[in-house]
Amino acid sequence: MKPTEAAIGAPCWVELGAADVPTAGEFYSALFDWTITTDPRAEAGGYTTASSQDLPVAAMSPLYAPGQPVAWTVSFAVLDADATASRAAEEGGAVLMAPMDIFDNGRFAVLREPGGAMFTVWQPRTFQGFGLWDEPGAACWAELATRDVPTATAFYQALLGWSVSSDDYPHLSAGDRVFGGIRDLNAMGAPEDVPTQWLVHFKTADAAATVARAAALGAHTTSGAFHLPGTGYFATLRDPQGAVFAVYQPDNEGENENENENEDAAAA
Repeated sequence: MKPTEAAIGAPCWVELGAADVPTAGEFYSALFDWTITTDPRAEAGGYTTASSQDLPVAAMSPLYAPGQPVAWTVSFAVLDADATASRAAEEGGAVLMAPMDIFDNGRFAVLREPGGAMFTVWQPRTFQGFGLWDEPGAACWAELATRDVPTATAFYQALLGWSVSSDDYPHLSAGDRVFGGIRDLNAMGAPEDVPTQWLVHFKTADAAATVARAAALGAHTTSGAFHLPGTGYFATLRDPQGAVFAVYQPDNEGENENENENEDAAAA
């Protein structure tokens, strides 16, 4: 889909904090066929935008704080960044960077939830965020891995107004948009040193081929392309600088495309 405006409460942007932005740009442009553009303004601090089909899909920026990990961060759209930051602190989270304007694009704040996962909120003005969502080469899902599902659920519901399903794998939605899920690290048997974190999924037409390409480009395969019946193929990767992300190939995507082509041919 091609969003024309940010859906309040839902992911509206993803951003990679990288130790070496140009090198990260080379990796992801080769992996997802992104076009990489760095803002030339000195005050932009090397902020770099990735595009697919001439539409913005992600960004990369240098590490700004000592000890900041190389990682992908999810940004959620809000009506009022200042009010959301204040409420996050009241609900047991923390404000890591107070709300600030980014030119005339919008206003954002960097927050941390009670379990420790970092995320940002974005109050859009001239920039709404994703030009593509749930398309090959674009983000399609955001997953929170946490050791305390009830606390995380209560925090985000209070902060962003999400609906959370009662499935074994809870699905997250803002309004009518289902955008992510919550995974229980304890139930997974994850090692104690695995932190609470958000995992960005990027859609691909061929998960196995994407994993192979990523490996050839220097990435580490954390979890190979496994199949979840009725859903699709997933793989988790760590890029050459250490940022973890996932790729997803939905079931029957190719079959559906072939069916549509056959229908079009029949209609002609």
